[in-house]
Amino acid sequence: MSVSKDEVGLRSLLKELVSLPKETEWAEFKHNAIKPEELGEYISALANSAALLGKPTAYMVWGVNDETHSIIGTDFKPSLAKHKQQELESWLLQGLEPKIDFTFHEFSPFENNAVVILEINANCHTPVRFSGTEFIRIGSYKKPLGKHPEKERALWRVFDRKPWEYRVARDKCSIDEVLQLIDYPSFFSLLSQPLPESKDSIMDYLAKDFVVERNDAGSWDITNLGAILFARELDAFKNLSRKAIRLIQYDANNRFKTVKELQGNKGYAVGFEGLIDYINNLLPSNEVIGKAFRSEVRMYPELSIREVVANSLIHQDFNIGGTGPMLELFSDRMEISNPGIPLVAIDRLLDSPPRSRNERIASLMRRMGICEERGSGIDKVVIETEIYQLPAPQFEIYQEHTKVTLFAHRDFKDMDNEEKVRATYLHCVLKYLEKVPMNNTTLRERFGVDEKNSAMISRIIKEAMKDSRIKQYDSSVGTKAMRYIPFWA
Repeated sequence: MSVSKDEVGLRSLLKELVSLPKETEWAEFKHNAIKPEELGEYISALANSAALLGKPTAYMVWGVNDETHSIIGTDFKPSLAKHKQQELESWLLQGLEPKIDFTFHEFSPFENNAVVILEINANCHTPVRFSGTEFIRIGSYKKPLGKHPEKERALWRVFDRKPWEYRVARDKCSIDEVLQLIDYPSFFSLLSQPLPESKDSIMDYLAKDFVVERNDAGSWDITNLGAILFARELDAFKNLSRKAIRLIQYDANNRFKTVKELQGNKGYAVGFEGLIDYINNLLPSNEVIGKAFRSEVRMYPELSIREVVANSLIHQDFNIGGTGPMLELFSDRMEISNPGIPLVAIDRLLDSPPRSRNERIASLMRRMGICEERGSGIDKVVIETEIYQLPAPQFEIYQEHTKVTLFAHRDFKDMDNEEKVRATYLHCVLKYLEKVPMNNTTLRERFGVDEKNSAMISRIIKEAMKDSRIKQYDSSVGTKAMRYIPFWA
């Protein structure tokens, strides 16, 4: 379920775990397999205890004596285990809520001594339940969380206290490890700052922007903010590998045949320009002949692509595990989705003050010129579609995700009523923000319709009013002079 460690890393982890003087709230040792139901309860208890103690990961180890911590081997093979005619891992995941990441590692540190390490990622925003019950560790014992209200209160305080951006993505790093994992030259380049000469100065700058922080042991922790924006490889951070953006190109207007599929692996900030270039190179362009020059126009304005991609990265809900941003290219449209729903109503994206779950990420991305300094940038996306007379973008919420769809050029006569009404509403909002109410003329110009066909525009306005998307600004004037504002104004 997450990136597997290599044999050397597993041996080092095992050595660290067996050196513990006794079992802890975040580490449990077993000899052989236990009942699947009990294993699910342990995952819940260990994940919650790790979160309570500020540990990014909890562990269960099979093949170790729980008293002496000597390695004795195990016959437990989770990769072959099944329960109720399902693979064990799949069955466990079904019983967990939320669906946290966990990984079984099977290896043999010594001949004829098989060991299994289960890595369990601590959850970030709510206690983990198994089969509807939350568990916690009390010392080395597993107990229902509900029977220990003081632990439950403390756990919720942890969830409420520290935003996702400031939590630890990788702990106990040396300076050299940080500089190997973080693309620090890009950090300074994107912020238009000279690269400091000494490692200590580099670390000081990174710490000021919360990319790293010094821990109590004197080493360094890399924050989620630092890793998600500046990682050389997101795979190096097991909790973040699934947050890499996926790009899929299809050969038609459906998902039947995939042409290309790309999984990003760089931090969002260091990989952003490369991603935008890659998208643009995939898109067809049309040659437009003006009065004196020939020019090539992309299927979608680059500014629109930049803004919707940046929004999907910045405003996602990182607390929703197992999923990340995805961009899908069809022959007639582009769909960009991200986990999480907007913090403002979907109909008010253009006019509402911007709100983000990830204020520090948004601020840093703005300072680097990757996204809008003010606002969400959605207004620019809509303005661009009007300038190029493209179908209006569509904003949707589905299954705890937000999706923005950009459409390729389509003649006015080929648009359906729903598309025309959506474009009318968004145009009306833009005009309202400009303090100029929409009328037949402004909407006709938006669609590129001749004046002689203004009656067609009147019918679209009636449809938009019928759907309660717009309303009359002043009902006392005649029909020809009628102006319109959004339904919420």
